[in-house]
Amino acid sequence: MVTDAGMSEEEARAKAERDFAMLVSHGRPVAGQQLFRVEEAETGERVVRVWLGERFGGQPVGFLSDIEIEPTFRGRGLGREAMLLVEEEARRRRFTEIRLNVFGGNEIARSLYRSLGYAEFAIGMRKRLS
Repeated sequence: MVTDAGMSEEEARAKAERDFAMLVSHGRPVAGQQLFRVEEAETGERVVRVWLGERFGGQPVGFLSDIEIEPTFRGRGLGREAMLLVEEEARRRRFTEIRLNVFGGNEIARSLYRSLGYAEFAIGMRKRLS
């Protein structure tokens, strides 16, 4: 948020804390939120962390709050596989669509999402003036 959304560190931290508090209570996800952990079968090492939940006022719309591939596992197609698992779970939960936010500077993620059929529907732009 600091680099790509133009927020100060203090503003970014405050926003993250507010957003987190809406989705987690007493250290546990609130109703409608689920955290998933994909592990390497032999070692149990975490490969992917995913956070999927409802976020649009009771509509059957899922929101991908977070997906993170551990650095040592990146570049192997696991992001694509994780997203396909997210879509399976969303269908199981009868979501009609999945939404997510991605910063404009994150071209790797944006490319992955586009290749999976995700369409950009709100785009912010800015020009810094000296």
